[in-house]
Amino acid sequence: MKNFIYFIIIIVTASCSNYKNSIAKDYSFISDSLKIDSKLNEYKLPGFSITVFENYKIVHTQQWGVKAANKQEKIEESTAFSTASITKPVTALLCLILEEKGLINLDEPIKKHLKRWQLPECKFTTDVEVTWKHLLSHTAGTSQHGFADFYEGDTIPTIVQSLKGQLPRYKDKEIEFLFIPGTSWKYSGGGFVIVQMALEDHFKKPIAELALEYIFTPLNLKNTTMIQPNEKGFLSNVTKVHDEDGNIIKTGLPITPQLAPSGMWSTPTDLAKLTIEIQKALRNEVNTVISHEVAKKTTEIAALKDAVGGWSLGWQLSFGYDNYNWFQCNGSNTGVGGDIFATIEDGNGFVIFANGEKPNRFPVIDYTRNTLLRIMKWKKEIPKNKIKPISTNLQNTLVGTYDDFLYQQSFETTIVAKNNRLYVQSPFFEHFKGTRESEMVYLGDNVFKIIDYPNFLKLEMDESGQSINFIIFRDSPDTLAVNIPLNKKEK
Repeated sequence: MKNFIYFIIIIVTASCSNYKNSIAKDYSFISDSLKIDSKLNEYKLPGFSITVFENYKIVHTQQWGVKAANKQEKIEESTAFSTASITKPVTALLCLILEEKGLINLDEPIKKHLKRWQLPECKFTTDVEVTWKHLLSHTAGTSQHGFADFYEGDTIPTIVQSLKGQLPRYKDKEIEFLFIPGTSWKYSGGGFVIVQMALEDHFKKPIAELALEYIFTPLNLKNTTMIQPNEKGFLSNVTKVHDEDGNIIKTGLPITPQLAPSGMWSTPTDLAKLTIEIQKALRNEVNTVISHEVAKKTTEIAALKDAVGGWSLGWQLSFGYDNYNWFQCNGSNTGVGGDIFATIEDGNGFVIFANGEKPNRFPVIDYTRNTLLRIMKWKKEIPKNKIKPISTNLQNTLVGTYDDFLYQQSFETTIVAKNNRLYVQSPFFEHFKGTRESEMVYLGDNVFKIIDYPNFLKLEMDESGQSINFIIFRDSPDTLAVNIPLNKKEK
């Protein structure tokens, strides 16, 4: 009898446990917390769309507002936006998939694949060959930051004309190299246009077809395309772009000949699916489209020096909210824009898009990002056995206000001590997370980790014990590390 009762207890306990695990988490708190309708009215923003994912699954999608100001058609989950620079990591992903299939080699000089136009000769490339990876990581040194859109009725330039600078923005100044490839970092849409030309010249088909064949169709992204509004096959369910007053800009449908850097149209849900596939591949799940190796290559650090906290092939790696490393991309064109934020581990993140101009959408996007980071409570703890006590002398050495040493921007960053703990105060944290400061944890051997910053910091001091610079690194002080002088402000 005693054994029978014990057996029953085990069965009941297991059943209760299984019942508990089967209860789906209620995500209605996301809708309850986001007061987007009032934000749209406050900032004259026509429409807004988000998708949130957690533990490798989409858990919430929601849309507000209209596709176009002159009609009252509501934005739907399947309504696509012009994604602007969020195209760049997709182009990089395409290149990595093609490389894995043995069709190109991203470490090779890209010039061997260019037929319609050749790289300009200059002193910076005399001894260094420009590779695909240089261009995909913004370390090639190319100019041409970005591009203006065109509309039906405009004369649409070719990508050859674009690289030759035959655009109003560049006034016939051809793309050029500004430093030796691989020695620094500079954001360059023009570099991705070179990649586009190399792909199209080598495969003898448009990049839109390559992206459809190798990414969009295999991942069943039905509302994603690089086909443009003036071409056959363009999506029918799309938003239009709007100016600061909420009026449609020209036809409302921007045409982008520079497809590789900024020509994709998509939805938050499709981009969440794509991002989740990368996240799943990172934990080495069986995946026939994005392999573990491709996922690693597209999200691993490729540049730190001058790279605003860190950059990979296409993705920005500057964020470390709550001790997670994130891969992120912002897309910003006239009248439309959005963000992808995703954790390297655990499959969390969100995608946001809005069809309004910068002053209208930026405040709503910032509010939404900061709210989601707060309510989703995605936190990763540093193991307690890795945290070391910090001496009073070391605290006193560091406390003070400095020229920004995290992102090397033109603002001040302050280290303060509270209750025998160090905190870093930065306008970057305040803007991107909504909190003024982040704890600076000591790991021993003069190495620190800031909870909301992805890089490690190793303090170097002079013979008198005064701090002189931080070595900023991601994975190892021996890989891509950068020395940042500590310029302390006088009290």
